[in-house]
Amino acid sequence: MKTFLQNLILMSIIITMAACNRQPERYSVKSYPETLKDSTVTDDYFGTIVADPYRWLENDTSAETAAWVEAQRAVTNDYLEHIPFRSAIKDRMTHLINYERYGVPSKRFGRYIFSKNDGLQNQSVIYIQSSLDSEPEVLLDPNKLSDDGTVSLGGISQSNDGKYLAYTIQRSGSDWIEIYVMDIATKTLLADHIEWAKFSGATWYKEGFFYAAYDKPVAGKEFSNINENHKIYYHKLGETQENDRLFYENPKQPRYFHQVSLTEDEKYMFLYESGQGAGSTLWIKDMKDETSTFVQIADNMDYFYYPLDVIDDVLYIFTNYGAPKGRVCRVSAKTPQMEKWEVLIPESDNVIASVDLADGKMIVTYDQDAANHAYVYTMNGEMVHEIALPTYGSVGFSSRYDETEVYYAFTSFVFPTTIYKYDINNNTSTVFRAPKVDFKPEDFVTEQVFVTSKDGTKVPMFLTYKSGLQKNSDNPTLLYGYGGFNITLNPGFSTFRLPFLENGGIYAQANLRGGNEYGEEWHVAGTKLQKQNVFDDFIACSEYLIAQQYTSSQKLSILGGSNGGLLVGACVNQRPDLYAVAVPEVGVMDMLRYHLFTIGWNWASDYGTSANDEAMFKALYAYSPLHTIQSGENVHYPAIMVTTADHDDRVVPAHSFKYAAALQAAQTGNAPKIIRIDSKAGHGGGKPITKVIEEQADIYAFILYNMGLSYGEKK
Repeated sequence: MKTFLQNLILMSIIITMAACNRQPERYSVKSYPETLKDSTVTDDYFGTIVADPYRWLENDTSAETAAWVEAQRAVTNDYLEHIPFRSAIKDRMTHLINYERYGVPSKRFGRYIFSKNDGLQNQSVIYIQSSLDSEPEVLLDPNKLSDDGTVSLGGISQSNDGKYLAYTIQRSGSDWIEIYVMDIATKTLLADHIEWAKFSGATWYKEGFFYAAYDKPVAGKEFSNINENHKIYYHKLGETQENDRLFYENPKQPRYFHQVSLTEDEKYMFLYESGQGAGSTLWIKDMKDETSTFVQIADNMDYFYYPLDVIDDVLYIFTNYGAPKGRVCRVSAKTPQMEKWEVLIPESDNVIASVDLADGKMIVTYDQDAANHAYVYTMNGEMVHEIALPTYGSVGFSSRYDETEVYYAFTSFVFPTTIYKYDINNNTSTVFRAPKVDFKPEDFVTEQVFVTSKDGTKVPMFLTYKSGLQKNSDNPTLLYGYGGFNITLNPGFSTFRLPFLENGGIYAQANLRGGNEYGEEWHVAGTKLQKQNVFDDFIACSEYLIAQQYTSSQKLSILGGSNGGLLVGACVNQRPDLYAVAVPEVGVMDMLRYHLFTIGWNWASDYGTSANDEAMFKALYAYSPLHTIQSGENVHYPAIMVTTADHDDRVVPAHSFKYAAALQAAQTGNAPKIIRIDSKAGHGGGKPITKVIEEQADIYAFILYNMGLSYGEKK
């Protein structure tokens, strides 16, 4: 009897302990929408037959696709509605972002223009003031352009006589832009209106401006058909768009982008052609000489060439040609050939991220292990001093060569974007605008670690978390990455991460190959046949976080957008065992057909294409998220929420549609595989704050819920 009672008590204790450790029952998807699988659709790539059963989802205007989208939305909404703390996260995010946010002021014509958001405005408002002490006046309020905030302001540019403001708008997040013109003095809108422009602003010249546009697209295919024949037009104020003069085109190269810029005195024009490499070609023309023609300065699109200004007929230029980490040169604008360039600031150990002119000097910003450092140089390339910045972070300057006033914005992971006024001669900074966000930055710390990747490469990664964190393998962690297109991931602030951090989470940001953290060589090491390096780097960072006991595979989530969505999809397929949750946002998921939609062809410089190169096809096929999904009784994928939007004409939603359909059809375990499809939204830019809050709340709720956690408690 004694043994029986002892066993009974022991069993009771075991059952009680098991009940305490058992995760609360989670809601599961009962069934996914049935997706038609057309087995007759195949392609032959160098003798390899590749099935594409969901190609019908590429037709974004068909009734069948629309019905599929609505069915998927119903499943996703039902799932998200069953997360009990979803609204609590949304409420906290709404509260945190409800603070005044200012843009860096720009001074020109003796007046200041800046942006400001009161907190929960869908779009920031543009203000103008005659002096820093005067009362700001609303110049342009984008919130009045639409009732729901889905019409966003792109860029603005003042005419060179200071009378007019040209501004671009985007509807529902599309890359298509429209250009309008305002009389600044009266704040009245002119009749001028440009449509079907893309990747362009208004470049003022004399009585009008230059802009770049495509031919009007076929009705119904505005957001999916391939974009070709980018042209530059000149629009004279008061004329209709139909009368605009074609200024430049290159019909022999239909897949080039074209841009122009002018010096402020309108003496020199620069022409850029890009689209087949990481940079652009560069041409210059003397606009004061009616007999002049364009003179080519650079002809290799693998490099960038940024004219800084022409001062007394001397061209200052920032380039990575002949210097993978960047250099600054000067040359006579009359004879600008490369062999005549004089190097002012040579390449160094750190990457030049940007160059700004201010008060007759240069401000050069470097990336040192993915964090910004800024220095002042003379126009002869002599270093004067370093600008002291608060911590790891990112900095952006607003200045002019002939103005003494300099402003800059600084931000880091728990350092809300703060605007400083900088005295360039005394090398002192004073706070100009400091935000008031309802959180305690002193409660958090950021560290930088260096992870050894598969081939021995050291990869930097920032970690941000609450002070006093215990390395107990039990901390919810979100790992973010991108790894492509020369883009550097610098530290930056987001209120949307704060609820996760406050909840005991770790935010990890990996600086993968493919970016520009260490220059062009770092970029190239993550492209084309070397793209697997990017995934290896990300997987190594994931393994590091687990090995160092920051977290475990049950508490590790990953997120990335666009090229980062590709990253997430590829890494999940290669190492599903590492992750609890994955969120690929607006990702490039079909690597065999990406180049056939809108501007996808422009990404070939990073990816290569499946079309004409067998080795490149094999490399793409080996990691394409759509084509490498595992399936089987022993396969256990993390919870996955794919995100996309109906007006994304950069990475068309068909990528996400086909990937989600394939995920749902495969045997990948019981964790949810859902797709969140936003409406009246695009690739992410210009999204109204209401939509941003909803999306971010859904993402973080999905992450915590599928880690077995709640909001407001760590475990």
